[in-house]
Amino acid sequence: MSYELEAAVSAARAAGRLLHERLGATLQVRHKGPADLVTEVDRQVEDLIASTLREACPTYGLLGEERGEQFVSDNPRWLVDPLDGTTNYIRGYPFFAVSIALERDAEIVVGVVYNPILDELYEAEKGKGATLNGRPIHVSTATSLGDSLLASGFPFDAWTNEIDNGQQWRRFLKLSLSLRSDGSAALDLCHVAAGRIDGYWELRLGPWDMAAGGLIVQEAGGAVSLVNGEPFSPYGGDVLASNGHLHAEMLAVLNNAP
Repeated sequence: MSYELEAAVSAARAAGRLLHERLGATLQVRHKGPADLVTEVDRQVEDLIASTLREACPTYGLLGEERGEQFVSDNPRWLVDPLDGTTNYIRGYPFFAVSIALERDAEIVVGVVYNPILDELYEAEKGKGATLNGRPIHVSTATSLGDSLLASGFPFDAWTNEIDNGQQWRRFLKLSLSLRSDGSAALDLCHVAAGRIDGYWELRLGPWDMAAGGLIVQEAGGAVSLVNGEPFSPYGGDVLASNGHLHAEMLAVLNNAP
């Protein structure tokens, strides 16, 4: 384990402990948008992660969902989502995670996603494979959409944006085994990597939502791209992840090809 992966794991576990301690407490909830919520816990956890990473890697930059650029350095730079699944957390719905990625030379080279409720830690380093609680993970072998379990989410601005993912849901509803929407992009990506689901797509995400999970999927043998089929970038705004076998078919459905 590199010292950078070790630092990310340490920060994720510390953040997970704090999230677990505060789960169920009375929280101050603020709306960033009609369906985009944030609490004081999001910021407390991001501050904890930032201080832990800063101590381990004092010259690295950090971009977080809540505080933005905390330490200015473009290379290397941490990408941090302190609480992916805030709405779930507020409601006590036990599906949320901490997501930490490291970007170096325009590549994501470290990814860590931690689910504190199940104590599941997903890790990946570029070129070294992906693990869940220390054991190697691999994507599923499904080759047919009809036998596939898929997942997606709803854009944060679905109230006001006509491009709301509804048509894509309807298409896949008629073609797949079943669909899921659990409210955490990072965990959905990790579940593709672990073979629990076969494909996942979502619109209008931030880099902190996708960076760690995208690497974990790739290192588990899966395929990741933008929804239009262009090469994946955590800054691309959307994501399609699959076991690879389903990728072309899912792209065709998403882009309404016959």
